[in-house]
Amino acid sequence: MKKQFAFPLVRIALLAGLAGAAGCTTVLLPPNVTPVVAPSASVEQAARRLEEVVAERKRVEAEYGASEQVCYAKFFVNNCLDAAKEKRRSALAYLRVVEDEAQYYQRKATADARDRDVAKAVKKFEADEAVRAAAPAPPARTVAEPAPAAPKASLAARRAKQDARIARHEAEQAAQAPARAAAAKAFARRKAESEARVRKVEQRKAAKASGDKQ
Repeated sequence: MKKQFAFPLVRIALLAGLAGAAGCTTVLLPPNVTPVVAPSASVEQAARRLEEVVAERKRVEAEYGASEQVCYAKFFVNNCLDAAKEKRRSALAYLRVVEDEAQYYQRKATADARDRDVAKAVKKFEADEAVRAAAPAPPARTVAEPAPAAPKASLAARRAKQDARIARHEAEQAAQAPARAAAAKAFARRKAESEARVRKVEQRKAAKASGDKQ
């Protein structure tokens, strides 16, 4: 059966027990019981917990050293040392659980922020692509009309000029065809890459959700 311990209780238990391990009886966490700590609520709180763990761990070791000196002056040295070691073990076990929880929260917060950034970038890319796709195509370059033929120009001359205009227009359309095809291909490629990124983000979210449930 698991017991819940508030983090400040570690300080109380250590102050009450480690210095006088042989003369006091304090409820200790059994080795086969995993302590339960309240989850961190923010990145800042997780960081503070890690700082507190470092300070508490140093203090536990210092108090254990002091308890050893007290025990060596007692008649039942082994019993005293065993009690001091058990208090040290229980305190360090709790600190490890607090440390693991805070580190897990930091890793999860970092991964969530990275996923949000990726999803935001993908959404912006898709919106930009939609705007570009909906924008009207640039007007085709018009062929300058030649100057009007002189009134005395023959019918054959006017027909030759008309044929020349048609030929130039067809040549320009043919020259623009590869560019239009390349633009369509690039749009299709960008759309496929965007969809692939969206699927990757969804897969990572699903995998992470599955891992959290486990």
